[in-house]
Amino acid sequence: MEDGKSSKKITRVEGGETSASSAEGTFVPTPESKSKAGTFRLIAIVAFLVAIGFEIWAIMLLQKPPVSTAWLIGLIVADLIFAVTGSVLWQKSNRLDPASERDKVRFFVQNQLGLIIAIIAFLPLVILIFTNKNLTGKQKALAGSVGVIALVIASILGIDFNPPSQEQYAEQTKEVETLMNGVNHVYWTKSGKSYHLYQDCSYINTDRTAEIFEGTVAQARELRNITDLCDRCENKRIKEKGEQNQ
Repeated sequence: MEDGKSSKKITRVEGGETSASSAEGTFVPTPESKSKAGTFRLIAIVAFLVAIGFEIWAIMLLQKPPVSTAWLIGLIVADLIFAVTGSVLWQKSNRLDPASERDKVRFFVQNQLGLIIAIIAFLPLVILIFTNKNLTGKQKALAGSVGVIALVIASILGIDFNPPSQEQYAEQTKEVETLMNGVNHVYWTKSGKSYHLYQDCSYINTDRTAEIFEGTVAQARELRNITDLCDRCENKRIKEKGEQNQ
């Protein structure tokens, strides 16, 4: 489109305007983002504790024969639900208020806490199921299989394969601000893998796109975990800046 406008519905994401980079080159989240992150973390911690509580309940159940297979599997499933819920909320909190890469240990623990909790909440229980003398072979096979599957699911969903960092946010924001003369403003879609500098970019102006979101680089990461700048928009902007400087 020649006027640079999109025919799609444009939805402005509120807040985030005061996010900035500190003098050390790290990202500083808005007070609103820090508040949301704190809420998510609190709920996540409660969910993690409840998950471990179900694990302890299951372990206690194993000590009192005869052991009910239905109850044991039910406790494993409940454990899984709360462990996954905690992991999802914890990862959301990290995108709102990311850790710094400077402290390697804290960075790993904060971003991979979901994986750590998954191991704590399931591995001891799985080991006890397979070694417990109060269970029959059939019970061990059934409950043990469910426990192993739950451990795998919770572990995979607990891993953050693309962990956010303050430095990464600052670098991505600086990249956009450099291209856009100090303006931190991008566009993205619900299913998109990149954020864009132009709302009329052909990658997001398709028949499949019903709505385009606009906001800051951090908001694109917070809401959709998008980390990539559209190559087409970047090349277009570089060309425009080159023409302006001629």
